[in-house]
Amino acid sequence: MIRRTIFHIDINAFFASVEQTANPSLKGKPIATIGRAKRTVVTAPSYEARRSGVKTGMNVWEAKKACPSLILVVSKNSLYVDVSKKLVKLYESVTPLVEVFSIDEAFLDVTEVLGRYQPEALPPGAGNSPEALAREIKRRIRNQFDITCSVGIASNKLLAKLGSELQKPDGLVHLRPDQVPQVLENLPVDELCGIGRRLKQDLANLGIYTCGQLARYPVEILKRRYGVRGIWLHDMANGVDNSEVIPPWSLPADKSVGHSMTLPEDINDRERICWYISQLSEQVARRMRRGHYQGKTVSLILRYSDFETFSKDHTIKKFIDSGYRIAQVAIHTLDTIKLKQAIRLVGVSVSNLIQGTYQLPLFEREKKERAVTETMDRINDKWGELTLHPAVLLHRHPHKGVIAPAWRPHGIKYITYPNN
Repeated sequence: MIRRTIFHIDINAFFASVEQTANPSLKGKPIATIGRAKRTVVTAPSYEARRSGVKTGMNVWEAKKACPSLILVVSKNSLYVDVSKKLVKLYESVTPLVEVFSIDEAFLDVTEVLGRYQPEALPPGAGNSPEALAREIKRRIRNQFDITCSVGIASNKLLAKLGSELQKPDGLVHLRPDQVPQVLENLPVDELCGIGRRLKQDLANLGIYTCGQLARYPVEILKRRYGVRGIWLHDMANGVDNSEVIPPWSLPADKSVGHSMTLPEDINDRERICWYISQLSEQVARRMRRGHYQGKTVSLILRYSDFETFSKDHTIKKFIDSGYRIAQVAIHTLDTIKLKQAIRLVGVSVSNLIQGTYQLPLFEREKKERAVTETMDRINDKWGELTLHPAVLLHRHPHKGVIAPAWRPHGIKYITYPNN
């Protein structure tokens, strides 16, 4: 079996770095990108700001207290998306096997290109070295975008991502197989991709704090406690990951459709949460109908005031694309959850999709519901989202005017949940 060579490329302080490049007067200064909403948090601090204690997710007042000279910059999402797309094109000029992990991260499988890819400005044969190829990619990113990245090199995605985290900013770490046991031995378990705060605490209850301890823990006990996930934990702790680098062209066009919203204030009132669920469900349904999708798995995503985020799915028998039906399922899911804290973010996502298949309604009530939905779509297409909407949204709808073609909901972003 051929040992793979995987790169994980992580752009350093992506949003802040792009802003500093777009506005050279910000170079070398502590800056932090923030959202447009009245209530907002730091989305990306520059490394200058991080050295003063500013962190992602901090409230603005906390960030300013940590760094009084902090410069706040409102995020420009379209700019970041544009740079991200250009970065992917750069990666694809090296290898077709590129998996976009997030807007600022990507995996590259360079196994087949090593030895035949000749980096610019390097002597013949230098491309045979993974490190030389990684340095060439870093050089091209710096020259083309004036930003830096950290690169992890390893035989699988798990270790490559770990490598990119070990040396920031502007790092390059090659984790060779003989180094892996030593690197993992004392590494905290939550340094591995996929182990969050709740799982970290659960493992701590078993006396497991490091990857070395997890690797030696009886796998049968892990299986009994976590099911198949227990085997996954055991493999990760031993540096084992057999997942492939999956390029975008090998994926379905859409795996899910979703929206989320950070709320103006933390809430624990069920009626208000249901109102936001209904609004988000209408927006999700509109996107589904535009793409001729129907789905039958509805996910409700909630984030507590302490930023703990979780989701819960419910699959129904019939494929749907109605905001009212989606909201029904999501609210039913809400009623199965005992909330521990107030909620600061709500999201609704629909997966298990089919496209281009539409079953004609058989019953009169369904026919009328479909006719009303199609009429709403035509009006909203002409005059703007939620110009015409279900009555459940009326008493708290922020849209003051009845018809305003330019109006769009604020504070909402598109989100995709791969098989949540």
